[in-house]
Amino acid sequence: MEGFALASSDRIPTNLRTLLILEVLGRSNQAMTASEINESLGLPKQTIHRLCATLAENGFIAQHGNSKRYQVARRLRELGSGLIHSSRDHIARRQILSDLAAKIGETVNYVVPEDEGMQYLDRVETDWAFRIQLPIGTNVPFHCTASGKCFLASLPLKQRETLVQCLNFEKMTERTHTSPETLLEELAEVRKLKYSLDREEFLDGMIALAVPITDANGRFVSALAMHGPTQRLSIELLISQVQLIQDAANRLSKDLLSD
Repeated sequence: MEGFALASSDRIPTNLRTLLILEVLGRSNQAMTASEINESLGLPKQTIHRLCATLAENGFIAQHGNSKRYQVARRLRELGSGLIHSSRDHIARRQILSDLAAKIGETVNYVVPEDEGMQYLDRVETDWAFRIQLPIGTNVPFHCTASGKCFLASLPLKQRETLVQCLNFEKMTERTHTSPETLLEELAEVRKLKYSLDREEFLDGMIALAVPITDANGRFVSALAMHGPTQRLSIELLISQVQLIQDAANRLSKDLLSD
């Protein structure tokens, strides 16, 4: 498997085995059984099942629904986010966000998917005194935010439909999607446009636009978004900034996620 080479299972140090399991799972775009994970590692069958069970018990991976397939879970995502946040890449990311914020004159956000919604991992605030503050660490819903819809639209159709059917369609404003059907219809359009909008669906008086940031394999990693008050912004003005935001997203993908 690309990224590491292994000779035989007895030569893999014990304390490295769990990291290799996480690496294999992290590189996959779908849930995997222990046996599928082990195709790249060649560990004894009992060992791979025991290590996967231990990782699941401790919240690093989780079983996908009622299946025997494993997927990345909260603690591993938090570990990855923490490493990105504390590394030199955090400095580069802040520079790109700051440059974009200066060009568009509004708050920009770096947002990642979590179990309960999208989380603001980084942001650069506008210089305007009148602004809508959503601090770093804030979690917002999938169904009524630009970043959430950006993430949902990135999913393959079957996975998208399954996840949308499971969402809690809490009505945040009069414009919030309250049914899977209307949301799925918009997500199909978002996938074509390559950007998503929040038309006062999360908060009255706030609109937003988001574009995806992808890794070298084209997989969604995070969303790059801008938002602001309707007293200063319009949907048309947001859309006019799409190219600048997409250029910044491409810089983030190229500079931070290409290794």
